[in-house]
Amino acid sequence: MYKHILLPTDGSQFCEKAITCGINLAKALNARVTGVYVKPKLSLFNILSVYEPEVLWGPHEAEKAKQAMAHAEELDRALADKYLSMIEKTAKEAGLACETLYVTGETPADGIIKTADEKGCDLIFMGSHGRTGVAGVLLGSVTSKVLAHSHIPVLVHRC
Repeated sequence: MYKHILLPTDGSQFCEKAITCGINLAKALNARVTGVYVKPKLSLFNILSVYEPEVLWGPHEAEKAKQAMAHAEELDRALADKYLSMIEKTAKEAGLACETLYVTGETPADGIIKTADEKGCDLIFMGSHGRTGVAGVLLGSVTSKVLAHSHIPVLVHRC
């Protein structure tokens, strides 16, 4: 059956529920898990970081802009570590092998699919909704994209 399950997270309560169920499934199957947080590619600071701050703001504000971008990256990494530590803790409590990854420069769906391929996962287990909640009505947009483009099975946990 499945031996390596990918558990994506965006830190939402919906993802936490899916992670708990995914780890329970992994335990029942004696599978290992990989948790992944994908930093969206098109954030304001990522777009601005393509340009030299001096071009956008001038020399006096450039240093402040660089510091703001670095601070935003630190905050995002700290949030990712918090979200991924939940996966590590839950997997450890279940006695499962677990690896976690922070992926940047991808759309969430592309990052999830690419990580599953690179890590040799044979199942992606994810929630039906993420950070945007039930705004996607039937399925969240990231979940829909993963379902449409993944070459490995995707098990969607109804949130």
